[in-house]
Amino acid sequence: MATDVIDFELAARVGVRIAPSGPPVDAALAKEVVEELRDLAAVAMEPVRHTSGLSAGEDTATTVVVDRAQWVHSNIVGFREVLTPLLDHMNERMPDASLAKELGSRATGVELGGVLGWLSGKVLGQYEAFVPPGVKPRLLLVAPNIVTAERALDVTPRDFRLWVCLHEETHRVQFGAVPWLADQLRSDVHTFLMARGSAVDLVKRAVALLEALVAVARGADTTALVAAVATPVQQAALDRITALMTLLEGHADHVMDEVGPDVVPSVVQIRDRFEKRRSSATGVDALARRLLGVDAKMKQYAEGAAFVRTVQDIAGLDGFNQVWSAPSNLPTRAEIAQPSTWVARVLS
Repeated sequence: MATDVIDFELAARVGVRIAPSGPPVDAALAKEVVEELRDLAAVAMEPVRHTSGLSAGEDTATTVVVDRAQWVHSNIVGFREVLTPLLDHMNERMPDASLAKELGSRATGVELGGVLGWLSGKVLGQYEAFVPPGVKPRLLLVAPNIVTAERALDVTPRDFRLWVCLHEETHRVQFGAVPWLADQLRSDVHTFLMARGSAVDLVKRAVALLEALVAVARGADTTALVAAVATPVQQAALDRITALMTLLEGHADHVMDEVGPDVVPSVVQIRDRFEKRRSSATGVDALARRLLGVDAKMKQYAEGAAFVRTVQDIAGLDGFNQVWSAPSNLPTRAEIAQPSTWVARVLS
């Protein structure tokens, strides 16, 4: 079983224990924040539909407001879902519990829990891309992190909360309007893990990808974390993952700003202060950001948004939305950097 390799229960306990506490709020304010985030998630639907030109039924995902511990548990479920079939296959190829001896399920559980615990204090929201069959995905809004960020930025709380909801609602619409998107991501992750090699190599790749998969779920560029173990087949899969996540995150960033001041009056101020805060980490926080690829993710947001803007300037919204028509229409990493080459390939 996969738990021979990764102790997911231990990972959850470690992640929850490491997750930061706070921010200090009284019960009345906490209730107000939760209720407003739920309301604003609904408010965000129409501006996202209008701005993106994409439509997904309201029942494609459930929007829930969560704390940091709940975010950790959600990601443990996602890890189980995407990794268990692969790790079980690896166990079959390495009998007599040699997988567990090779790496140690407790060590990998602690490693995964540590990454999730640290990230649980940073993530504002997340769409659950990896869920078990028959389970409806959820759009998570991490209330304590949203409150912490709006206070640090000194911005209008309602505007900031709606701005965050616009980004996360865009992810819900992306996956809801494009049914093959989640399968494409899962397929590429599996291809990366199952590239040819020895059973020990397969396990080592899976462990190397523990941190990277967290980053994938948040849109980070995973190349720095796993390039050392990448075969040509793996590298091709990794390039597809990176390009797709750059597109998804850049598109969401573009939409959240494009709705404009009619919807979010202080959007220009929020974006300016948010970008300055993104680049101002110091000390241990800055080191962790570099090691986990979070700084690369920030660059990825900008590159993806630039791709969306450029293609829409050239071909309009309808032209850009051809990107969602088929997996073959997704941009490559090279096309993200040179949007005109994607236009020439797909729209000519």
